Amino acid sequence: MDRHEKKQLRDYIGEHLDVSSTRLTNDEATFLSDFLNEYDETYKGRTETRITSHDGWSSDGKYTRRETFTDTFTDEVGIRQDYEYQDDDGQSRPPWCAPRSCAGASSTTTAR
Repeated sequence: MDRHEKKQLRDYIGEHLDVSSTRLTNDEATFLSDFLNEYDETYKGRTETRITSHDGWSSDGKYTRRETFTDTFTDEVGIRQDYEYQDDDGQSRPPWCAPRSCAGASSTTTAR
């Protein structure tokens, strides 16, 4: 890929993603371009949920925390990440908590 082709590809990627301070290899630029070209067909609206469980300690003793991470590809190029947990001692953070009222409950990574 020559410099002119790479600049065109980078400009196209820059219309959707902030790559202003990023050095991209030819392979990375091609991967992102393919991702953007296939976004509507392959990714848009897709959701993936991962559930983990681990033990922890507090002043009250040992507890088990079940965490749920949900990634959703948004209508615009981007990913919304939701997080919730439930401890066996009853403490929880529901997925609908606003980020400001429940720190880190949800975040969104979107395009430009």
